[in-house]
Amino acid sequence: MPPEDVAAILFEPIQGEGGYVVPPAEFFPKLKKVANKNGLLLIDDEVQSGLGRTGKWFAIEHWGIEPDIICTSKALASGLPIGATIAKSKLMDWTSGSHASTFGGNPLSCAAANAVLDIIKDQQLLDNANKQGAYALKRLGELRETCGIVGDVRGKGLMIGIELVEDKETRKHAPQKAYQVILRAWKRGVAVVTCGSSTLRIAPPLTIQTDMLAAALDIIEDTINEVAKEN
Repeated sequence: MPPEDVAAILFEPIQGEGGYVVPPAEFFPKLKKVANKNGLLLIDDEVQSGLGRTGKWFAIEHWGIEPDIICTSKALASGLPIGATIAKSKLMDWTSGSHASTFGGNPLSCAAANAVLDIIKDQQLLDNANKQGAYALKRLGELRETCGIVGDVRGKGLMIGIELVEDKETRKHAPQKAYQVILRAWKRGVAVVTCGSSTLRIAPPLTIQTDMLAAALDIIEDTINEVAKEN
């Protein structure tokens, strides 16, 4: 497709439903060069990765790239319905009434969003996400070395994926094993869900402390090892 037929490049800095995939360090700088060369906008989807989840306000900050537009939602009002589109001033030149929605501007959700932003700052939750995430990644990295069905552990902050595979040689995805892990972990008191084909997502509240995180990881690790031994 020729550049003149392209308006923008839309991306997730860390894939969410795609499997919590973290791109290599050089990816976004190269993408920025392509966009600048061809006059394309960069639209950053931070619905899952934004608002402190990765240890920064927005995940794209890990690569030092400034997008033209940022889309965020979900965590913005801690469960109340709200979404936000943040863009450079040169793009926000719409006339009044050109963009609206039936439930847009909900005052309760807006108040909740302001409170969430204050809490993230006041309670230093970005720092906590980095601290707890480093602890979880270290532990899960050790599990990857010893468990035959853990093909990869990846993530930033408290956005961590554990990819389960049939074996490390073929790296064939193992969705049934992932299903068994989430089912058994749930019965033991820990809720995890999958993303991608067979990746367990570890995304606890940004307020979580080490003792509770450690207890949850104990259950997750024991459950993964149990499933591994059965196959």
